Amino acid sequence: MKLAVHVLGRQVAMLESIGDFKSVLTYDAGVGAGDFVSLTMPVRTESWVWDDALHPIFRMNLPEGYLLHVLEERFGPHIGASPMALLSVVGRNMVGRLQVAPPGSDLTEPISPLDVGELLQGDNSEEVFSALVRKYATSGVSGVVPKFLDAQKGFSQFNKTTLFTRKHIIKGSSKNLPFVALNEYLGMQVAAKVIPTARTEVSEDGRALVVHRFDVDEAGQPACGLEDFCALLGMRPAAKYETTWERIAKAVRDHVPGPRQRETFHRLAATILLTHALRNADCHSKNIALLYTSREDVRLAPVYDMLTTCVYADYKDSPPGISFMGKKTWLPGKSLGKFLAANFGIPPREQAGLVEQISDAVSDTAPLVREAMVAHPGFRELGKHLLNAWSDGVQSLRDKHAYALGGWSPGAAFQGFSDPPPLKARRRIIGRD
Repeated sequence: MKLAVHVLGRQVAMLESIGDFKSVLTYDAGVGAGDFVSLTMPVRTESWVWDDALHPIFRMNLPEGYLLHVLEERFGPHIGASPMALLSVVGRNMVGRLQVAPPGSDLTEPISPLDVGELLQGDNSEEVFSALVRKYATSGVSGVVPKFLDAQKGFSQFNKTTLFTRKHIIKGSSKNLPFVALNEYLGMQVAAKVIPTARTEVSEDGRALVVHRFDVDEAGQPACGLEDFCALLGMRPAAKYETTWERIAKAVRDHVPGPRQRETFHRLAATILLTHALRNADCHSKNIALLYTSREDVRLAPVYDMLTTCVYADYKDSPPGISFMGKKTWLPGKSLGKFLAANFGIPPREQAGLVEQISDAVSDTAPLVREAMVAHPGFRELGKHLLNAWSDGVQSLRDKHAYALGGWSPGAAFQGFSDPPPLKARRRIIGRD
């Protein structure tokens, strides 16, 4: 199979699969240096051969989880279920500035007015499904929150999916992750007070999160390249928890221009500290990315996934998603500060300033948690766990064994409620899960 690869609407290369475990990308003649497909694959006359079904930049743009399963089940009998075949289905609407489609496809064809609600309410006809997937489905970022199809309206009616539009990503909640959309909204409010983040809104019922995409222009057209660190490091998405902050730091030095590196490392340090303060075990290499318009304009993408995972029973004991100095722990002591100074070049005083900012951001956002606990009775006990997790997270950073910042007054929002019930993970029986 061959697919045409487009950058900002211009065809620049051909992608071809060779057997089941090799793919080849060949740039078209006359393509300019600025029309590179990936930061890791500059324009050249020699083909880029990858010993896997897809190069990492394309593998990054395949959906995961439920949507991948649905695509395989519905399209497998017709076009095959190989990664290249599935990419031909979703490649028109990838994250970033790339589009992939069969040669000769019209990328300017307007989006169909079909409502994804028809599909989710039971109309699974091949015609409706095919049209919806081809025009809406994309991969996006991945993690604990499931991500699937796209809709233009009715955000709150979908309780188990994440929906994509040209301008937004809409994330839903699920039975096993109740109010995860509200959880992420609150975490993003904390992060937004410290570093650049994607703009978010939450539905009135607290079950759907709308994330404004930052890789497109006002019309929803591709504007910036986006590559997560899983792709930049040449890893399969399934290995997203297996990298290290040391490898990510090296990738920054390899791909971010010198003048931008200081800012990038500062924001990465803030991201790590926020992850510890909020107890977010879902910070992995697919949830951190570089955003760019050219090789001279590469920077860390705004935060787009920040939530508190430990409030869910199945994730309460999960460690941080990315290791440093060979370990994953929520109680790194002074080793975290030493690591950030040695590998990111962020001095201790600057790190302490970030911890103070995060402490203030948590205090300022906590009243929103209490308001949500009142507005959504089903969130009440979860909200208690969330506030306790935030308090523990901030205190662990301020502790004498870490940054030794002394006392912290979290505010009234952290007081005046009873202890939440203990979290009990589901009992899993081998062979029945």
